[in-house]
Amino acid sequence: MQAINDISERHAEVMGLDIRRVTEPAAIETVSGLAGNIWRDHYMPIIGDRQVEYMLNRFQSPAAIGQQIVAGYQYFLLFRDLRPAGYFAWLADTANRSLHISKLYVDKTWQRSGLGSRIIAVTEQYCQAKGLRQIWLTVNRHNRSAIDFYLRNGFLNSGEVVQDIGGGFAMDDYRMVKALQPR
Repeated sequence: MQAINDISERHAEVMGLDIRRVTEPAAIETVSGLAGNIWRDHYMPIIGDRQVEYMLNRFQSPAAIGQQIVAGYQYFLLFRDLRPAGYFAWLADTANRSLHISKLYVDKTWQRSGLGSRIIAVTEQYCQAKGLRQIWLTVNRHNRSAIDFYLRNGFLNSGEVVQDIGGGFAMDDYRMVKALQPR
């Protein structure tokens, strides 16, 4: 892992976070393992074990994460007490002045502790520094706790998105959007 170069290290320290950009194979393995734990715990009741395993393999295996990083996604690990506590990934679209939060997951031990909101704050700071005016993401329509979290953090539901992801599965999501005020 490298020192954070796209997120202000000073801001991360002030927020009480240890955030590290993921670039090395060992860090990619850590993200993939963390994803497996978080997804199996949280999503099996929502989408079932077959779809969870399919999505982990397709989107959160070390190979898939590596391919996403090559394609321009930035992955970050969040540490608390020197242990991985969560991860997030985003892709900036400078032409549309927006940022897509592709992943934002916090281990259940640290959920409801403010870490997710701090990640949103760091993301907003990054967007402001880069002149991006909108953050967007998708969230499963049946993931009530995550939907409520995003609403509390200023996102608005802009509609349903159903996307075929292969293997006989589809992502049945809402698109959530947060407009940012220019500085």
